[in-house]
Amino acid sequence: MVLRSEESIARNVCDQPKREPKSALRATLLATREAQSGHAGQATKNEALARRIHEVLARYDARCVGFYWPVAGEFDARDALTSWLAADEARGAALPVVVKPHAPMVFHAWSAHMPMKEGRYRIPVPAEEMVVVPELLLIPCVGFDADRYRLGYGGGYYDRTLAAWPNGERPVTVGIAYESGKCGALPREAHDMPLDAVITESAIY
Repeated sequence: MVLRSEESIARNVCDQPKREPKSALRATLLATREAQSGHAGQATKNEALARRIHEVLARYDARCVGFYWPVAGEFDARDALTSWLAADEARGAALPVVVKPHAPMVFHAWSAHMPMKEGRYRIPVPAEEMVVVPELLLIPCVGFDADRYRLGYGGGYYDRTLAAWPNGERPVTVGIAYESGKCGALPREAHDMPLDAVITESAIY
Protein backbone atom coordinates (compact mmCIF):
# COMPACT_ATOMS: atom_id res chain seq x y z
CA MET A 1 0.00 0.00 0.00
CA VAL A 2 1.39 3.40 -1.04
CA LEU A 3 0.87 6.24 1.41
CA ARG A 4 0.44 9.60 -0.27
CA SER A 5 1.73 12.83 1.24
CA GLU A 6 -0.71 15.37 2.66
CA GLU A 7 0.09 17.66 -0.30
CA SER A 8 -0.86 15.03 -2.89
CA ILE A 9 -4.06 14.22 -1.01
CA ALA A 10 -5.01 17.91 -0.93
CA ARG A 11 -4.21 18.29 -4.64
CA ASN A 12 -6.37 15.25 -5.45
CA VAL A 13 -9.27 16.73 -3.51
CA CYS A 14 -8.92 20.07 -5.29
CA ASP A 15 -8.79 18.52 -8.75
CA GLN A 16 -11.97 16.46 -8.42
CA PRO A 17 -14.35 17.25 -11.32
CA LYS A 18 -17.23 17.56 -8.85
CA ARG A 19 -16.23 20.54 -6.73
CA GLU A 20 -16.37 20.20 -2.99
CA PRO A 21 -18.35 22.82 -1.11
CA LYS A 22 -16.06 25.59 0.06
CA SER A 23 -16.38 24.63 3.71
CA ALA A 24 -15.27 21.04 3.14
CA LEU A 25 -12.43 22.08 0.86
CA ARG A 26 -11.32 24.70 3.37
CA ALA A 27 -11.21 22.12 6.18
CA THR A 28 -9.14 19.73 4.08
CA LEU A 29 -6.62 22.38 3.05
CA LEU A 30 -6.28 23.77 6.57
CA ALA A 31 -5.61 20.31 7.97
CA THR A 32 -2.98 19.71 5.29
CA ARG A 33 -1.25 23.03 5.92
CA GLU A 34 -1.10 22.56 9.67
CA ALA A 35 0.19 19.00 9.29
CA GLN A 36 3.02 20.04 6.96
CA SER A 37 4.18 22.86 9.26
CA GLY A 38 6.18 20.37 11.31
CA HIS A 39 7.86 18.63 8.37
CA ALA A 40 11.63 18.65 8.06
CA GLY A 41 11.56 20.49 4.73
CA GLN A 42 9.30 23.30 5.89
CA ALA A 43 12.16 25.69 6.70
CA THR A 44 13.46 25.39 3.14
CA LYS A 45 9.99 26.14 1.77
CA ASN A 46 9.69 29.18 3.99
CA GLU A 47 13.07 30.52 2.87
CA ALA A 48 12.03 30.17 -0.77
CA LEU A 49 8.72 31.88 -0.11
CA ALA A 50 10.46 34.77 1.65
CA ARG A 51 12.79 35.27 -1.33
CA ARG A 52 9.82 35.48 -3.68
CA ILE A 53 8.09 37.99 -1.43
CA HIS A 54 11.14 40.26 -1.71
CA GLU A 55 11.09 39.79 -5.48
CA VAL A 56 7.44 40.80 -5.75
CA LEU A 57 7.83 43.78 -3.41
CA ALA A 58 10.69 45.03 -5.59
CA ARG A 59 8.56 44.53 -8.72
CA TYR A 60 5.72 46.72 -7.45
CA ASP A 61 7.91 49.23 -5.58
CA ALA A 62 5.30 49.74 -2.85
CA ARG A 63 6.10 52.12 0.00
CA CYS A 64 3.59 50.71 2.50
CA VAL A 65 2.70 47.02 2.70
CA GLY A 66 -0.18 45.49 4.62
CA PHE A 67 0.32 41.91 5.69
CA TYR A 68 -1.03 39.59 8.43
CA TRP A 69 -0.20 38.00 11.77
CA PRO A 70 0.31 34.26 11.07
CA VAL A 71 -2.22 31.72 12.38
CA ALA A 72 -3.12 28.11 11.59
CA GLY A 73 0.09 27.15 9.80
CA GLU A 74 0.25 30.26 7.61
CA PHE A 75 3.61 31.45 6.33
CA ASP A 76 5.13 33.90 8.82
CA ALA A 77 6.06 36.98 6.78
CA ARG A 78 7.31 39.07 9.71
CA ASP A 79 11.02 38.44 9.12
CA ALA A 80 10.67 39.17 5.40
CA LEU A 81 8.87 42.44 6.14
CA THR A 82 11.37 43.39 8.83
CA SER A 83 14.30 43.05 6.41
CA TRP A 84 12.35 44.88 3.70
CA LEU A 85 11.65 47.75 6.09
CA ALA A 86 15.29 47.92 7.22
CA ALA A 87 16.47 48.55 3.65
CA ASP A 88 14.67 51.92 3.39
CA GLU A 89 13.48 54.04 6.30
CA ALA A 90 10.76 55.55 4.10
CA ARG A 91 8.99 52.19 3.90
CA GLY A 92 6.10 51.20 6.14
CA ALA A 93 4.15 48.07 7.06
CA ALA A 94 0.77 47.51 8.65
CA LEU A 95 -1.44 44.78 10.08
CA PRO A 96 -5.20 44.39 9.55
CA VAL A 97 -7.48 45.13 12.50
CA VAL A 98 -11.06 43.87 12.78
CA VAL A 99 -12.92 46.83 14.27
CA LYS A 100 -16.24 44.99 14.48
CA PRO A 101 -17.67 41.80 12.99
CA HIS A 102 -18.84 41.85 9.37
CA ALA A 103 -17.28 45.27 8.71
CA PRO A 104 -14.29 46.37 6.61
CA MET A 105 -10.92 46.09 8.36
CA VAL A 106 -8.53 48.96 8.93
CA PHE A 107 -4.73 48.77 8.90
CA HIS A 108 -2.55 49.94 11.78
CA ALA A 109 1.15 50.70 11.33
CA TRP A 110 3.49 47.90 12.44
CA SER A 111 7.19 47.51 13.12
CA ALA A 112 9.11 44.52 14.46
CA HIS A 113 9.65 45.67 18.04
CA MET A 114 6.49 47.64 18.70
CA PRO A 115 4.13 46.64 21.55
CA MET A 116 1.21 44.44 20.56
CA LYS A 117 -2.17 43.77 22.13
CA GLU A 118 -4.80 41.09 21.70
CA GLY A 119 -7.28 41.92 18.98
CA ARG A 120 -10.57 40.37 17.96
CA TYR A 121 -10.38 36.58 17.52
CA ARG A 122 -7.32 36.73 19.83
CA ILE A 123 -5.03 37.76 16.95
CA PRO A 124 -2.32 40.26 17.98
CA VAL A 125 -2.60 43.81 16.62
CA PRO A 126 -0.41 46.91 17.17
CA ALA A 127 -1.00 48.54 20.54
CA GLU A 128 -0.70 51.97 18.91
CA GLU A 129 -3.69 52.59 16.67
CA MET A 130 -2.07 54.54 13.83
CA VAL A 131 -4.26 54.06 10.74
CA VAL A 132 -2.45 53.80 7.40
CA VAL A 133 -3.53 52.89 3.87
CA PRO A 134 -1.20 50.29 2.31
CA GLU A 135 -0.42 50.31 -1.40
CA LEU A 136 0.05 46.55 -1.49
CA LEU A 137 -1.49 43.75 0.56
CA LEU A 138 0.00 40.34 1.32
CA ILE A 139 -3.13 38.25 1.84
CA PRO A 140 -3.06 34.75 3.38
CA CYS A 141 -4.72 32.06 1.29
CA VAL A 142 -6.15 28.77 2.48
CA GLY A 143 -6.33 27.80 -1.19
CA PHE A 144 -5.95 29.33 -4.65
CA ASP A 145 -6.27 28.35 -8.29
CA ALA A 146 -4.40 29.02 -11.53
CA ASP A 147 -6.54 32.10 -12.21
CA ARG A 148 -5.44 33.55 -8.84
CA TYR A 149 -8.81 33.25 -7.17
CA ARG A 150 -8.47 32.86 -3.40
CA LEU A 151 -10.12 30.63 -0.86
CA GLY A 152 -10.00 32.30 2.55
CA TYR A 153 -11.48 31.50 5.92
CA GLY A 154 -15.05 32.28 4.92
CA GLY A 155 -15.56 35.49 6.91
CA GLY A 156 -15.48 37.80 3.90
CA TYR A 157 -13.28 40.37 5.66
CA TYR A 158 -10.91 40.98 2.76
CA ASP A 159 -13.79 41.19 0.26
CA ARG A 160 -15.51 43.87 2.35
CA THR A 161 -12.25 45.70 3.04
CA LEU A 162 -11.28 45.90 -0.63
CA ALA A 163 -14.81 46.92 -1.67
CA ALA A 164 -14.64 49.85 0.78
CA TRP A 165 -11.02 50.84 0.07
CA PRO A 166 -10.39 54.61 0.52
CA ASN A 167 -10.92 56.64 -2.67
CA GLY A 168 -11.95 53.45 -4.47
CA GLU A 169 -8.35 52.81 -5.53
CA ARG A 170 -7.67 49.16 -4.76
CA PRO A 171 -4.21 48.20 -3.56
CA VAL A 172 -2.12 45.57 -5.28
CA THR A 173 -3.29 42.22 -3.89
CA VAL A 174 -0.77 39.41 -3.48
CA GLY A 175 -1.81 36.05 -2.08
CA ILE A 176 0.56 34.08 0.15
CA ALA A 177 0.18 30.30 0.13
CA TYR A 178 1.95 26.98 -0.07
CA GLU A 179 1.81 24.78 -3.17
CA SER A 180 -0.31 22.32 -1.19
CA GLY A 181 -3.12 24.89 -1.41
CA LYS A 182 -3.18 25.06 -5.21
CA CYS A 183 -6.46 23.81 -6.66
CA GLY A 184 -7.70 23.09 -10.15
CA ALA A 185 -10.59 25.57 -10.04
CA LEU A 186 -12.21 27.16 -7.01
CA PRO A 187 -15.94 27.81 -6.72
CA ARG A 188 -16.57 31.48 -7.53
CA GLU A 189 -19.26 33.94 -6.62
CA ALA A 190 -20.26 37.13 -8.41
CA HIS A 191 -18.29 39.37 -6.04
CA ASP A 192 -15.08 37.33 -6.19
CA MET A 193 -12.09 39.08 -7.78
CA PRO A 194 -8.76 37.49 -8.71
CA LEU A 195 -5.61 38.52 -6.89
CA ASP A 196 -2.91 40.37 -8.79
CA ALA A 197 -0.39 37.64 -7.90
CA VAL A 198 0.00 34.58 -5.70
CA ILE A 199 3.33 33.62 -4.15
CA THR A 200 4.23 30.11 -3.02
CA GLU A 201 7.49 28.39 -2.16
CA SER A 202 7.72 27.22 -5.78
CA ALA A 203 6.38 29.98 -8.02
CA ILE A 204 4.87 33.40 -8.52
CA TYR A 205 1.52 33.07 -10.27
